Amino acid sequence: MTKRTFHVWRGGGEGDLAQFEVEVNEGEVVLDILHRIQATQSPDLAVRWNCKAGKCGSCSVEINGRPRLSCMARMSTFDPGETITVTPLRAFPVIRDLVCDVSYNYQKAREIPSFTPPEDAEPGDFRMAQADVQRSQEFRKCIECFLCQDVCHVIRDHEENKEAFAGPRFLMRAAELEMHPQDTADRRKISQEEHGLGYCNITKCCTEVCPENIKITDNALIPLKERVADRQYDPVVWLGEKIGLRKGADTPVPPNTRKPTSTPEQ
Repeated sequence: MTKRTFHVWRGGGEGDLAQFEVEVNEGEVVLDILHRIQATQSPDLAVRWNCKAGKCGSCSVEINGRPRLSCMARMSTFDPGETITVTPLRAFPVIRDLVCDVSYNYQKAREIPSFTPPEDAEPGDFRMAQADVQRSQEFRKCIECFLCQDVCHVIRDHEENKEAFAGPRFLMRAAELEMHPQDTADRRKISQEEHGLGYCNITKCCTEVCPENIKITDNALIPLKERVADRQYDPVVWLGEKIGLRKGADTPVPPNTRKPTSTPEQ
């Protein structure tokens, strides 16, 4: 058992870092240490957590400036003499200590059009090969920890962008539905005009912090940008719409007629 120095954010948005000297045992994670601080030194420390298995996304914080799940940050990965600083997610308002108000994300989730099956679909009609759903299935691993939302500089550094930008998690949701072989809605126009796809400059910071190792940028955001570009800038598409040979962007299209624009990263 050794003692380590922790700096933990205390208070609301106008709070400050408090220093704690805490005992650390072999095999522990940062969340264990936060619980020990609660139990032995600061019982009013506010920490959000649930499963402690890296699957609920509740314990998202920033550890030494990097957005991480505190239950998956092993103490053995830090240098022995390193001071560990734990702060709340910077992109969202602080309620108290390490707990943030992430309601922005739930609002954006409600704005994404839901799965839209064919109108004439009957029970038992859905038949999909694994190859058809493999691309979008990757995105279903998301645990909604919102680390990708927090690290995205469009949100993190520019509060004024939140109204017009859904963030990588929910643009990924739009991409997932756009790739679904049984979904008939066309989300390309609203992804660009209402959810701010153009704000994303594919720096891949969202991919780097994803605890589920989802290739958010390569497999969701870039393919969605390609689909939007095909729809918005292809002169053949424009001419086809003008002479009535092609459906508009807001019109549902039959399932299994939209082809993938890129191959998922292996």
